[in-house]
Amino acid sequence: MQTDLRGRDLVSLQGWSNEEIETVLEVAARLKLERALGQPHPLLRDKVLAMLFFFSSTRTRASFEAGMAQLGGHAQFIESRTTQIAHGDTAHEIGEILGRYNDGIAIRNVDWGVGNRYIRDVAAASRVPVLNMQCEVCHPFQVLADLLTIREKLGDPRGRTITVSWAYAASYQKPLSVPQDLALLATRFGMNVRLVHPPEFRLMPEIVDQATENARRSGGSLELLDDFEAGMRGSDVVYAKSWGALMTAKDDAEGAAIAGQYTDWITDERRMAMAADEALYMHPLPADRGIEVADAVIDGPHSVVYDEAENRLHVQKAVMALTMR
Repeated sequence: MQTDLRGRDLVSLQGWSNEEIETVLEVAARLKLERALGQPHPLLRDKVLAMLFFFSSTRTRASFEAGMAQLGGHAQFIESRTTQIAHGDTAHEIGEILGRYNDGIAIRNVDWGVGNRYIRDVAAASRVPVLNMQCEVCHPFQVLADLLTIREKLGDPRGRTITVSWAYAASYQKPLSVPQDLALLATRFGMNVRLVHPPEFRLMPEIVDQATENARRSGGSLELLDDFEAGMRGSDVVYAKSWGALMTAKDDAEGAAIAGQYTDWITDERRMAMAADEALYMHPLPADRGIEVADAVIDGPHSVVYDEAENRLHVQKAVMALTMR
């Protein structure tokens, strides 16, 4: 276990070692057990986390607020559009000022080409840990919860096959951050990752290159496919969700038009049956039901989406306890 995480930022898991990630998962499992037993763990008594949102959220806001309360502290909700952030507060000023008011700063900004840099600029100016609640490049807390869930259900993930696939959704052009961070983390822990998407929905090439290198180092693999059903066959984990054609389209309208060519990319019962007998269906939620995934799958015996969502709480508490104490 690593004991030197106090004060650390978590902007990208690529900056954390496997041993440090193992520490997070170990602490998360312990905190999860203690909550199940009703044992209080006020490890951050009187600590305050500033939560700065540039993009709306359900699970992220609820789980961070609940987590800070369970750790004995307070989560301070700040919405960018209704504060002076919308009228001139710079990233440097936010880092300096919120870093003096609070014991940690968590930020969600998924604006394309903006979010990750904004979070890094706040972190550079802050005297307290800065935590990435999601940007356009990565979503570290979601994929930590995903890895914890896979371990709980399947044991050691090394050698297991995970299908990280695009799926059609009509709601909006979703960020690339979940598939990118999942490909990065799964390859670090020796999984065989199938990255499946239509040609127009490619990920950032530097992320694919990093995942390829992660796989080489860990003994895992990264396979790129453009056939939805081929990606499903024999897989241990089916993680099929939508993301935008952000590397291809000039705007949301063009992205939606491109996505409209692939409305048959839905995880239904027939396709789920192509996976391994005990395969998991995973999704970070919210899902476009009946479009992205069939009700019979997301509500069926293979689905672990609610356990996955719960684990957001536990991994977030672990990181906050380790970095903000």
